[in-house]
Amino acid sequence: MSHQQYQELLETLHECMTACNHCFDACLQEEDVKMMSECIRLDRECAEICSYLESAISRNSPFISELASVCATICATCGDECQKHQHEHCQKCAEACFRCAKACQEIAF
Repeated sequence: MSHQQYQELLETLHECMTACNHCFDACLQEEDVKMMSECIRLDRECAEICSYLESAISRNSPFISELASVCATICATCGDECQKHQHEHCQKCAEACFRCAKACQEIAF
């Protein structure tokens, strides 16, 4: 598949990365940062894999399908964690993560 055929996925990955980075930063500002530690950790993992998959797609990596499978798992895990917290930034992040997990799963091996 060409880069253009992945355009919708690229946008979804970028949106998820941005939501995770925002959630990460907002969680660091919460009163009980220790309670948010798992959310913060998973936000970083998710943002990084989304960014990496976006880059892999742009260079037409032969591992896109495998990376998409890993990305789907990490996004779903991050979404599950964020969903546990009532903060608006966590809820928005969870939505972005679940959308991304679904999109990645569609091209995963």
